[in-house]
Amino acid sequence: MRVIAALLCIVSQAWTVNANVEKTIFLGPSAVPLPDVRPSLDDLRLHSLSSLEPILSTQLSVQFPSSTGPHGLESWYLLSGLEEGRRYEVRICWPATSPTDFWLDTYSITEVFDTPHLISSLAEYSEQLPGSNSRDSLNKQKLTGDTQSILLLRVQAAASYYSTNRTLMDYPPPVDVDIILDPFLLNLLPCSLAPVAIYITAVAVAAWFVSGYTYRWLLSVVEESSAKAHAD
Repeated sequence: MRVIAALLCIVSQAWTVNANVEKTIFLGPSAVPLPDVRPSLDDLRLHSLSSLEPILSTQLSVQFPSSTGPHGLESWYLLSGLEEGRRYEVRICWPATSPTDFWLDTYSITEVFDTPHLISSLAEYSEQLPGSNSRDSLNKQKLTGDTQSILLLRVQAAASYYSTNRTLMDYPPPVDVDIILDPFLLNLLPCSLAPVAIYITAVAVAAWFVSGYTYRWLLSVVEESSAKAHAD
């Protein structure tokens, strides 16, 4: 147990030094038909995360909390190709050198389109995105005219530092982030943690046998020393 605790401590400390992490956990919803009519999800030009492309490296604009935006700026993404009933985790990782607070929320398409402030936020974000011709590659597979288990992800980002540099306070720089979609194995453990779990299990099993062997060897040495003392 001490070996396992030490390994977990080392892993957590190394992760803390390199980056900060915020996450949300959810279940894949029921698949819904996506009508091939305009405007459609494709017209939103959102970045999409799926099992085929689970990691998105990007920059997020941030602002300091205000009365109109207590959680900073909002960004929207698609989570597509989900499996109904499967547990997923979405993580956002960013450098510890960029103090930022993040909030992650997932919504069904119906929930967003039926909630005025959510659809307004989504439309405002979509209007700020460049046209599809100037983007790298967002949705290589068209979503409309299909039936999928899909969710919309809202990321809220607020700068959380103070500086005497007035320009930095007025115009906080974008934050480099990785947004990761991570499915669970048997709805118990994120897939990305499986190698760590296997490694810790292997080390724990090896430590069990090594400690047993070491104990028996030390016991035999003590008994041998005791026997020699009695013989003398």
